[in-house]
Amino acid sequence: MTSPSPSLPADTLGDLAQRPGATDPDSLATFQVSNVAEIPSPAVLLIRSRIEENLRRMIAIAGDPARLRPHIKTHKMAELVRRQIELGISRFKCATIAEAELAASAGAPDILLGYQPVGPDARRWVELHRAFPKVRWTALIDDPAALAQLVLAAAGTRLEFLVDLDIGQHRTGVLPGAPALELARALSNTPGVAFGGLHAYDGHLHQSDVKVRQAACREAFAPVDILSDALRAQGIPVPRIVAGGTPTFPFYAQRGDVECSPGTCVLWDAGYQAKLPDLDFLPAAILLSRVVSRPGPNRLCLDLGHKAVASEMPQPRVVFLNLPHATPVAHNEEHLVVETPNADRYPVGSVIYGIPWHVCPTMALHAEAWVIDGSQATGRWAVAARARRIRI
Repeated sequence: MTSPSPSLPADTLGDLAQRPGATDPDSLATFQVSNVAEIPSPAVLLIRSRIEENLRRMIAIAGDPARLRPHIKTHKMAELVRRQIELGISRFKCATIAEAELAASAGAPDILLGYQPVGPDARRWVELHRAFPKVRWTALIDDPAALAQLVLAAAGTRLEFLVDLDIGQHRTGVLPGAPALELARALSNTPGVAFGGLHAYDGHLHQSDVKVRQAACREAFAPVDILSDALRAQGIPVPRIVAGGTPTFPFYAQRGDVECSPGTCVLWDAGYQAKLPDLDFLPAAILLSRVVSRPGPNRLCLDLGHKAVASEMPQPRVVFLNLPHATPVAHNEEHLVVETPNADRYPVGSVIYGIPWHVCPTMALHAEAWVIDGSQATGRWAVAARARRIRI
């Protein structure tokens, strides 16, 4: 059964163009789905043509797919890992054991766990090595005690680690000085362990002014260059340096001597679109919701609660494409209440499209996403690695 979505208010295009993080004016036609009546809400829609264009732009910025180690934490989907492999990308970065297992199952030959495995995850990490022996596995390390636990869990399985460096975010890692030198030396001297290089994530850098962000990136990374030179001077090779995320991706791409780890740019979101005007990726993950109630003359209630859109940030948590002048007034588990002078134009059941402000945790709230080809929903992809455990 198919039916068109409700007609859009005439002033929507002008309103959209003025919003922070707004898309191009022709995007509403791009996002409308002809068989939307078949899709239960709330749901995530993946615009395949936009994903393809984002992947093309990502590779163009890198200059060569071999320069890329894209993070899969945003999409968590085997289909997108396989598509990137088809485009020549062979290295991937993951945030969890489940994501790593998904990437390996999808055929990824080189996988970095961007996390230090501790507790039971040390054993699970070793199990992944044994379950997928053809994969080149690497994990982060910043603590000698964690290293000892992993070596004990390995029981003869060879492990490779990147020293995780703290270059300003103060979340994980060791300072790129004496502590990092000591840890790299310990890795090089531990039987059954390989020092695979350095990891430097600068997630604290997302200034809107591109020149300011580039200068901050250069300053944050300078100690990594010094450390790398010091290691080589001591006879310790540095096989690879994995650096940055999406906001600093273009700067590291210019260097030529690091692996770049963008992730969000595959799907993009309203937050980065508003903050990073120099990056021209396209919103490709769209939230579909419906009006489920009209509790007052200027109020609408949507089925877009905390369990459907990431709510760790202040409002707006979604930029609506066809609901102009809407102000959020209440957000609960299953409901988002907005006030709008146009409420009378949206009967119960009206379809509302929006771009999530933060797409990464939004994707983790959905078990599946609907794939849109042209204007038609043609299938569903599982967000399989939203689970904490797949098999291992």
